[in-house]
Amino acid sequence: MKIVIVGGSRGTGARLASLAQGEGHEVTVLSRSGGTVTPGVETLKGDAGDPEVAARAVAGADAVVVTVGGAKGTSRQRSAVTRVVVAAMQEAGVRRLVVQSSLGAGGSAAQMPALVRVLTRVVLASALADHDEQESAVVTSDLDWTIVRPAGLTNGPTTGGWTARELTKGAKGFGSIPRGDLAACLLRVLEDDSTVGRAFGVSNS
Repeated sequence: MKIVIVGGSRGTGARLASLAQGEGHEVTVLSRSGGTVTPGVETLKGDAGDPEVAARAVAGADAVVVTVGGAKGTSRQRSAVTRVVVAAMQEAGVRRLVVQSSLGAGGSAAQMPALVRVLTRVVLASALADHDEQESAVVTSDLDWTIVRPAGLTNGPTTGGWTARELTKGAKGFGSIPRGDLAACLLRVLEDDSTVGRAFGVSNS
């Protein structure tokens, strides 16, 4: 596939770019820094919140993955970028979209232990509100979307495994997940059409 990763110059997006390129996909990374450490990955420097930049990035793509994080001085960076990317995809006729959100967004706080749920809503209130708006932009689109909600992200060693659960009764017990495992999960989800229209909480537990 020709995959465009929005926000892939570092963190999970950079790991995904490296993994996807290593498995034979054609990968383009769009970021404000324009940086990448992966040979063979095309880089585009620009603000994905700019409709013209987003349109150039997604043109001709088979799939788009949004891993963009927050930005200093901007309270709704993730949702703003995602709305622009969704519109660009609709205009270009690109259907497949995978979005990295966060456990706790979109009603998924029910998957977390009660104390963690309360603390998360207090400490990460602004980020979760941003993710809520981001998810709303995704699920109300007509695209072939999947939402992935990682538990606490770490920079620990990749384990090669993860657990993905939809929001169902009794689906609790999430802890954390290394970025390398999340990247592998995002790629598997992207390649699996059965995940379209579904949202998953993901962790190593």
